[in-house]
Parts: sequence; structure tokens; C-alpha cells
Amino acid sequence: MKVRFAPSPTGLLHVGNARPALLNWLMARKAGGKFLLRVDDTDSERSRDEYADAIKEDLRWLGLDWDEIAVQSDRLDRYVVAAEKLKNEGRLYPCYETPEELGLKRKVALQAGRPPIYDRGALKLTGEDRAKFEAEGRTPHWRFKLEHDDIEWEDLVRGDVHFHGAHLTDPVLIREDDRPLYTLSSVVDDIELDVTHILRGEDHVSNTAVQIQLFAALGGDVPVFAHLPLIADASGGGLSKRLGSLSLQSLRESGLEPMTLNSYLARLGSSDAIEPVTELAELAQTFDIARFSRGTPRFDPEELDLLNARILHLLDFDSVKSRLSADFDDVLWNAVRPNLTKLGDAKLWHDICRGSVTPVIEDAAFTQAAAEQLPPEPWDESTWSNLTTALKASSGRKGKALFMPLRLALTGLDHGPELKVLLPLIGRERAEARLKGETA
Repeated sequence: MKVRFAPSPTGLLHVGNARPALLNWLMARKAGGKFLLRVDDTDSERSRDEYADAIKEDLRWLGLDWDEIAVQSDRLDRYVVAAEKLKNEGRLYPCYETPEELGLKRKVALQAGRPPIYDRGALKLTGEDRAKFEAEGRTPHWRFKLEHDDIEWEDLVRGDVHFHGAHLTDPVLIREDDRPLYTLSSVVDDIELDVTHILRGEDHVSNTAVQIQLFAALGGDVPVFAHLPLIADASGGGLSKRLGSLSLQSLRESGLEPMTLNSYLARLGSSDAIEPVTELAELAQTFDIARFSRGTPRFDPEELDLLNARILHLLDFDSVKSRLSADFDDVLWNAVRPNLTKLGDAKLWHDICRGSVTPVIEDAAFTQAAAEQLPPEPWDESTWSNLTTALKASSGRKGKALFMPLRLALTGLDHGPELKVLLPLIGRERAEARLKGETA
């Protein structure tokens, strides 16, 4: 098996792109196959090197390594060879209509209740007609002549898919400026780079019908296809309206764990429950394209935050220590891990335990009394219980009235890990100063 992920470097990757990238990778790794990264940059007007670099950075962040890379702008000569073959066989023909003329034809067809299919008017041109157009300064675009036959394939997601060539318009393969379009370059690459399976969005279904004939015309084997429904937002609307906040770059900068996004997208739209998974290999082992349905999956960023917390709660210290401060140890990690939503939250608890805190004092007399009753070190998890038991007896306080003033003084916050765990990490010197109202 060989699959490919073929982004165009015309912008940043977003979650809608990341899903087919991930699923292709998982499918290949499950089968022991290869994952090809193909940069579809034939649109020279919009393609940018910085976007190509950003795509690679995003894939590396997700952990999606590639076995092979191809860049379409390096393969332009191969598309010329393929186009010449199609021209020689009468399957690629020149057309001279302007965009305005094509727009008028489309409008007339729609008004007459006909589908806006190209009328093949260019096939009726004589050599004299073509010479006249070229003398006017027109340069042709080139269309692929479809055979008016049945086109069928068994889709791994959609099941049996059927088109008829007569119901499709002859696609443009070569622009007026001689640049190849996606339909041609993609098929040439899939043939020559031995791609066996193509998993992509359902917006390509009609393209697939055309490309199946193109594979045959160029003498290539037709790959196995799988077309997934496009992701919607949480309300069912188009995800494209929110792409700015859902680019992989923005998600990475927000502190999201890469395996959170992998865990979410690997199961989104399938019959499998979305669960926190910390290793890509585990996702690959359980991947099955047959479990994905034709229903539109909904992407909810709030679910990502919840899943991110669950991922962090599973991570051991060794897997995160390179991203934490040098004096952050496994004891502190295990203490604060259950209260983290993003890894960046760990800094707050590090500062509470190892740094300086401005205490919040609600009752200075009570916290002063607590400071005076602090036992000598060493401390352990029983220290907090012993302290509060003594304070309860001496003050008559209990419940929130007992615990909250102490928490606010010791941490500056009204929430967090259990103080029986935090207090030994804070230590007697800091605890005493904070209970007295001093920043420490």
C-alpha cells in the first residue's frame, strides 16, 4: 500500500487538512505501507515556500513522518509528456473560448434547464478557425475528451459510486499559459509514484470520476478510493468560516498537545468512541476505514480542551520534562498533573510550590494562628491533616470556613490540587511566610 497527502502550499494547514493527512498516515502504517508527502504547487501565483515549510512543520508536530516527498513544480516535464500523449491520441483538444464566452454558455444552459456542461464547440473548429483565433492573440486551453461511458468504483467509505461520462463536463487540463491543472498533474504523479490508495474529501468525488478515465488514458492502474465527508463546525455549519482559529499553527501556539488533535481526528466521524491516546502507534493499530460513515462529522473545539486535559493526565514525567523548567521533578508533576488543562498551566503550580506567591488573606488572625501551629519538617501528606485537625480544635472552624482561608493564603487561589499534596512541596518556610501575609 502507498498513500499520499497532497497539500497545496497556498495557506496554513487547518483541521480540515489535518484529518486526511492523519488518516492516510494511519492507514499506511496499519498496513505496513508507505506515506508520500506531495506538495501540489503548480499554482505558482498562490504557492509560497513559507507555506510549504509550515506544512512540514505542522506534520512533524503531529508526528506524521513521510517515507517519500515529491514537489510538483519539480515534475513539470512529466506533465508535458503526459499531455503530448493525450494530444496524440485525440483525448486532449484545444479550446479558444474566453472566460466571458464560457460564462455566457453556462448562463444560457442554466436558463434552458440544462446542466452547465461544456458543449464541445471547440471540436467543431477547423484549422482555419484555430489560426484565426491565434492571429487575434488567443492561446488555447486544453480539455480532456471524456468517453460517454459508465464510470463506477467501489469506494471504501461511500460504497458503490456511479457516474456517466455524458453527465460530466470535459475538464480543462492545461491552462492558456501552459500550466497543468490539478486533474492532470495529480493523476500523472499517482501513476508514476505508484500510489495505490487515495483517501480524500468527498468534494473530490466528481473529480475521481474524471480521473478514473484519465488513469486509463495514460495507461495507469486505477487506485482504490475512499472519500470522507467534510467536517462541519459544532453547529453544523461550514468549517471554512472558522479556519483562522483552527489552523494547526494556532492550535499548537495555544498549547494543545499534538496527540489531542490526533486522538480526536482519528475517530471523528467513525463508530469508535473518541478517547485519549498518547501514542500514534496505538491509533494506527486500531484504525479501520470501514468504521467511518457518510454522515457529516462535527468539530467542537470545546471537546478538544476536555480531551487535552485527559491526555495530560495520562502522560508520565519523562514524556514532558523536556518542556518544563529544569527544577520541575516527577514529584511535582504527579502532584499537579490532575489539575492541568494545558501543559502551560504547570508553570502556575511550579511557581506556587517552588516560586513566589502573593497570599490572599481573608482573616489575618486565623492564618497567623495557623502559621504558629505549623509543625517542624520533614513534612508528608499527613501534615495537612494534622494541621487542620489542630486548627479545628483551637478555632472551632470546620468545612469551607476552615480550609478556604488557608488555601487562599498558601496558594493565592481558591482551587487546585489537594493541599495534603501541595503543602509538603511548598515547604515550611514559604508556608509560614504566606500565612503571615508575606509574599513568598
